[in-house]
Amino acid sequence: MSKIKVVLWDIDGTLLDFHPAERYAIKACFEAFDLPRCTDAMVQEYSNINKKYWLAMEQGRITKDEVLVGRFREFFANQGIDTSLAEKVNAMYQVRLGDGVYFFADALETVKACKAAGLLQCAVTNGTKVAQVRKLAKSGLDKILDYIFISEDVGFEKPSKKFFQKVFDRIGYYKPEEILIVGDSLTSDMQGGRDAGIHTCWFNPRGMAKNFPIKTEYEILNIAQVKDILGI
Repeated sequence: MSKIKVVLWDIDGTLLDFHPAERYAIKACFEAFDLPRCTDAMVQEYSNINKKYWLAMEQGRITKDEVLVGRFREFFANQGIDTSLAEKVNAMYQVRLGDGVYFFADALETVKACKAAGLLQCAVTNGTKVAQVRKLAKSGLDKILDYIFISEDVGFEKPSKKFFQKVFDRIGYYKPEEILIVGDSLTSDMQGGRDAGIHTCWFNPRGMAKNFPIKTEYEILNIAQVKDILGI
């Protein structure tokens, strides 16, 4: 039986599939602002820009506010769209993103199994509060998880040690070897987990090669495999 007593779950890209939510949100914003039809190719371009900005934030090169508006400014500039709309579109995008709830296979069942096994479970997310509160409520995860840690409330973003210290302070005393973080981001979840001295489990559903030299203790293709790690 595993000695792990606490599971820290990333949300976007781990329990919930971010890609369809992103596609829905960006297309909904284009329609609401009467912009040109947003093609799948445009969604992919936006997605690539978005990843670039979030990575820069995780590496401490830009702030979260610069991510949220900057990505739209760059995307709109590339598409010949008025960049002054970036702030307003971003505000609506957060709401629409919160409406998109798409569980990965076996994710909800695994979270419920962990709860039945008596494990403490926490959401640890860098996503915006507007989007995360909405999607956690719509998904029902807010009723299952014991704690919700959103970076805007915490005051720091993953992978900062200060983010994880705030989590540890809130949940009470647990040894590092009793805590596991499960997430899809090497630079945010896995690096943060390693720096915090806890167990790390990289969720890699598409079997991608590591693009960063970050060691992970476990690697899984399906969320249900977490149950094997936990021995439940």
